[in-house]
Amino acid sequence: MQQPMLNMAVRAARRAGTIILRSLEKRDDLEIETKSKNDFVTEVDRQAETAIIDVLLKAYPSHSILAEESGNSGTEKNNEYQWIIDPLDGTTNFLHGNPQFSVSIALKHKDKLEQAVVYDPLREELYTASRGKGAFLNNRRIRVSKLMTLEGALLGTGFPFKKQEHIESYLDTFKALFAYASDIRRPGSAALDLAYLAAGRLDGFWELGLQKWDIAAGILLVQEAGGLVGDFSGGTEYLNTGNIVAGSPKVYQRILETIKPHLSEALKK
Repeated sequence: MQQPMLNMAVRAARRAGTIILRSLEKRDDLEIETKSKNDFVTEVDRQAETAIIDVLLKAYPSHSILAEESGNSGTEKNNEYQWIIDPLDGTTNFLHGNPQFSVSIALKHKDKLEQAVVYDPLREELYTASRGKGAFLNNRRIRVSKLMTLEGALLGTGFPFKKQEHIESYLDTFKALFAYASDIRRPGSAALDLAYLAAGRLDGFWELGLQKWDIAAGILLVQEAGGLVGDFSGGTEYLNTGNIVAGSPKVYQRILETIKPHLSEALKK
């Protein structure tokens, strides 16, 4: 892994992971703030984010940052490079001691995702990707599954708890896919869901209303592992809409075809 920017992202993710693990057993004492309904932030999120930004800006002071807790910064310095950061994807899981959360860091150069890290500190699983260089789990090359049909597929998803106005349409897509898939999982960390997809642990994934920091790193992992990623129309606006379908090539196409009749007009845009 001779990619200096990727190496720096790995260093930042590991530092954040250390902070998260130290806080896991003390979570009952944490200060918790409600950002919106069903959306929480803790001092751990903020500490982990600060640690990530400190590492990255020390190495690359001209780069800009898009982070979940602190927002958009540094765009006046250099618009070509932007780090997209979710310091703790799966905060609700973390608060309940549910062991499914991760650190997600991506680097975008101009309009292209170039580097990606998703780190699961509990399992010490480090997913990495560089554009054109493939995707890796703990330095071992990973590929999406070879499944050719939706039948028998294991799918990942997330309920639209922040976009409850779309719940009926979402549930219609769920029922349509459930009729074919072997099962559907809702673990609670989109970054890890996409990393699992890249590693062949899931065959497909769909969700709506996500933020850029939830999915940026996972998107590049899937693409570099041989998978496909699109918005609900099969286009490339997923980072802007937050609506995403991903999968091994055949499963990806079948998910798109299956959910299309069940999407509301608002979700087709």
